[in-house]
Amino acid sequence: MRRAIFPGSFDPLTNGHLDIIRRSVPLFDEIVISVLNNPDKNPMFTVEERCEMIREIVPTLGGNGCEIRVASFSGLTAHFAREMQATAIVRGIRAVSDYEYELRMALMNRKLEPEIETVFLMAGEEYSYVSSTLMKQVVELGGRVEGLIPESVERRIRQKLGQESK
Repeated sequence: MRRAIFPGSFDPLTNGHLDIIRRSVPLFDEIVISVLNNPDKNPMFTVEERCEMIREIVPTLGGNGCEIRVASFSGLTAHFAREMQATAIVRGIRAVSDYEYELRMALMNRKLEPEIETVFLMAGEEYSYVSSTLMKQVVELGGRVEGLIPESVERRIRQKLGQESK
């Protein structure tokens, strides 16, 4: 079984994340979207809310024989990958600055768990500037994010911010 984890904070899930998931599907038998519980990041959504949002959208991804699951974790990504019996960690890269950070993380994960590979996928160019933080800021300031995050996620952000749907 070729099982991969796709770790991240997903606060919130963006279409960039969905792009990476869709392009990972043909590569693996199972993908575990792994929501990091990192309270130091001061998330907008709880881990449970983030997992719920992802679970709502997962059925639309078309698994093509690849099972997609959602789980949460705390601690080291490499240790969680081993616990999940994953053979790979999937990471998306938007820009050179992401690559430098992700390379350091991949090398450390390899040191911790040498049998688990890191697979980098380049973000689609239409999502190369999209980040969860930027999407929250744009919505908070009244901007439009259509096509950049799922509509259901935008609704939840607006509810959190006390805004009406726009």
